Order: sequence, then structure tokens, then C-alpha cells
Amino acid sequence: MVFDFSAGISLWYSVPFFLMLLSIALGPLLFEHWWEKNNNKLMVSMLLGLPLAVVMLLGGLKIELTHQLLYDYVPFIVLLGSLFIITGGIHFSGNIESTPINNTMLLAIGGLLASFMGTTGAAMLLIRPMIKINSQREFKVHSILFFIAIIANAGGMLTPLGDPPLFLLYLRGAPFAWFMSLFAEWLFVLIMLLVIFFITDTIFQRKEHPKPVIVSKKEAFSIKGKTNLILLLGVIAAVAFINENYISAIKTNHSLAFLREGFIMLMATLSLWLTSDKLRYVENKFTWTPITEVAFLFLGIFLTMLPTLLFIEHNSQSFGINKASEYFYTTGILSSFLDNAPTAVSFHKLALGMTAIPGEVMVARIPESILKAISTGAVFFGAMTYIGNGPNFMIKAIAEESGISMPNFFAYIFKFSILVLLPVYVLSQLIFL
Repeated sequence: MVFDFSAGISLWYSVPFFLMLLSIALGPLLFEHWWEKNNNKLMVSMLLGLPLAVVMLLGGLKIELTHQLLYDYVPFIVLLGSLFIITGGIHFSGNIESTPINNTMLLAIGGLLASFMGTTGAAMLLIRPMIKINSQREFKVHSILFFIAIIANAGGMLTPLGDPPLFLLYLRGAPFAWFMSLFAEWLFVLIMLLVIFFITDTIFQRKEHPKPVIVSKKEAFSIKGKTNLILLLGVIAAVAFINENYISAIKTNHSLAFLREGFIMLMATLSLWLTSDKLRYVENKFTWTPITEVAFLFLGIFLTMLPTLLFIEHNSQSFGINKASEYFYTTGILSSFLDNAPTAVSFHKLALGMTAIPGEVMVARIPESILKAISTGAVFFGAMTYIGNGPNFMIKAIAEESGISMPNFFAYIFKFSILVLLPVYVLSQLIFL
């Protein structure tokens, strides 16, 4: 065998993944017009991902590669794409003034919804209303950044439906109701971010140049495409109940492996069929560009990050991680750049060897404080980069298609997540872990 990974995998095989990250970061800066074409993004993903896939196949990693593509990437894109389609058929109308209090209330509502309908579902449902409400504002990038942090990440902490890493921990033995024990951490981070946003939005609003007030007929708030709300609930129900915990046959019957994805795709197909073209393509200005961009880029990310995930899994025992705070930051930092779901699972596996901590109960076969650290680290730090959590990049793509100039990969990290998010997360760790 030319390549043999039976004894582990070298970190050198992570080079394509780091190049993939660099292409996402530098592509828009160095090759702006070339990078705008989604086909070119797909080409980069294939150039970096396919040779590595061949190497992994030759090295005996067929099962791992198949699982990564079929059982991780496909469900990821099916869920994200279906939610994008279904929420693209929901139109909110009405004159809602763009004020700091209204924007803060929308973020707070989204942060609450995220735990019960998932960060992806809440984000896809509310991103277009957020953009519409702030369409006349001069400064609006900050509202999208806080939207990513609050609705697409931190909000999804209270139930396993909120974020994929929590769902996987639920499947590994954490009781459904246990995640409500993270209420204090959830509330603290959300309040801190909402307060910071309110202050920031107020400052930016005062900096804006006065615009002439155009008197128009007041339009009452209304929702069109309500059938899609039912389809959205169908997707949420599929995520919650079509799994091994409720349908044991899924474990043994391979023909049922994609039952959940099939049902979710049915909901998306019904949305396309039942929603008028006028509502979807004219009123909502729906296009396929954002989901195509996410699908092409994340194909490269899922292919190239597999060696990194395997390296972490094979070498996690040598990390010397024992304390809850160490689990929080290590899980969080890696979740910022890798898929936070498998990262959380990897550290749960690492913690399985730990003995009970005096005075603590064991949850999902690990000390409760360690499970809290893994859960909060994976969810909160998913907002630290555009690729930390699936909805992040989708929100960025939708915002840019609407004419909002979003910060590049590095600017997002150094001007927002490190300056705004990280201090809040550190405070959360110091208080609760």
C-alpha cells in the first residue's frame, strides 16, 4: 500500500485544508472578479479535495471518507439547502422602523427561536427580514455580524435541536432536558451580546446622515407564504424525531439511512411547488447563488478537513486536557475552523476516559462540568469565523447578494470575533466553568 494510515495520520495531510481556508480568505481580496464565480470556487475545492481524497482511499480510509461525504456533507447540504428554499418562500411585509430597539428585539426573538427550531432554521427565517428592515440604513454590516453571533450560533444552546454538536451529544447519552441546564450560560452570553449590539447600533444610527422622510401609506405587518411555515415545522420535526433514538431500524436497515434527508427534501420540493414564483423570485428576490456558493465551498472544506479531524481523534490523548476550562477553549478554538459537530464528538470521546469528579454527576458517561465545557465551547465559538458553523457563510452570502459589503475572512476575525465575541466568551468561562 502506497499510503498507510493504520498507525495514524500526519498533520502534513492537513495542508490542503489550510490552503482551502486561505483561498476563502484571500480569494475575494486578490482575485475579486474571478472569485465571484461559483464555478471557480468549485474548481478550487476539487483541486484541493480530489487529490487528497485519492490519497485517503489508497491509504485505507475509504470508510472514513465515505462517512464524511455521505453522512456528514450530504445531510449538511440537504438541511441547509432545504431551509434556504422553504424560508425563501416566506415573505414578511410591513413598515418596521429600523431602530436600535427594534433590531435588538428581532435578534432577541431569533436567539430564543434558535434553540427550538435550530440555528440554521432561525437564521434562514429571519435574515431576509433583518436585511429588509435595515435596507435604508447607512451602516448595517454590524447588524449582520451580530445576527451571525446571536441567532446562527449562541442562541441554539437550550435543546439538542439548537445546534448539530448538541444533537450528537444527545445521541451519545445526554438527556434532552439536560441542555436546559445551560440556561445561565445561554442567557448571560445573549444579554451581553444584545447590550453590546444595542449600544453599537445606537452609535451608528447617530452617525448616519439624515435622510428626507418620505410619507407613504402605513403598511401593517403581514406574512405571505404561510404554508412554508408548516413545511418548516416539518423539517424541525424530521431533525428531532427521524433518528436512531426514535426509529431503531435506522441502525440496522441501510435503506433507511437517508430517511430523514428524504423527508426534508420532500418539504423543500413542496415549498417550490406550492409557493408562487412572484412571491419567491420577485418579492423575495430569491436566487440560487448563495446556496450554490456554500455547497461548492463546503464540499472542499469537508474533503480537506478529514485528515485534521482524524489527527485530532488519534492524538487527543496527548493534548493533556483535564480541566473544564481547557475543554472549553480547545473545543472552541478547533470548532472555529473545523465543523463544530465532529469536534465536539472528538472531545467527548477524549473525556470518556475521565474518572468522576467528586461532587459531580456523570452525564453522557463524562463529568457534567466537562460536558458543559464541550457544549458551550462548540456552540459559542462556532461564531468566531465564517466557517465555524454552517449558517454563518450562508448569511454572509445572502447579505452580499443584497448589496451589503461584508468583511473578509480575516477582517471578520480580527475586527469582530476577537474584539467583541471572545471577551464575552472568556467572561462566560470565568463565571460558569
